[in-house]
Amino acid sequence: VQLQASGGGLVKTGGSLRLSCVASGGTFSPYVMAWFRQAPGKEREFVIAIRRSGGTADYANSVKGRFTISRDNAKNAVDLQLDSLKPEDTAVYYCAAAMSGPIGSSRRESEYAYWGLGTQVTVSS
Repeated sequence: VQLQASGGGLVKTGGSLRLSCVASGGTFSPYVMAWFRQAPGKEREFVIAIRRSGGTADYANSVKGRFTISRDNAKNAVDLQLDSLKPEDTAVYYCAAAMSGPIGSSRRESEYAYWGLGTQVTVSS
């Protein structure tokens, strides 16, 4: 299974982007899918996660009310809608998948066996 993230780009403060992560290479029905991000000079951090059922499992306080995650199991895809973007949202965004559950914490990177290569999001002030 491979994850491919896309949709990043350059946007001004207050703008929006929509990221997409598509899985290929086999049967894909992960228990949890998530997005993480890594800003320049910082460690990768958890952003948001969604369960197989479609319910949002968790999200970071910094994105509450601004980012929305959704998944389409038929298309093996998960999307991340980024609204009201801020310069501090600038980072490489990675999608990740945990195939079986339940998991201990959707925020823990070690729970995820599959990772995409990432897509750059840059928010200018």
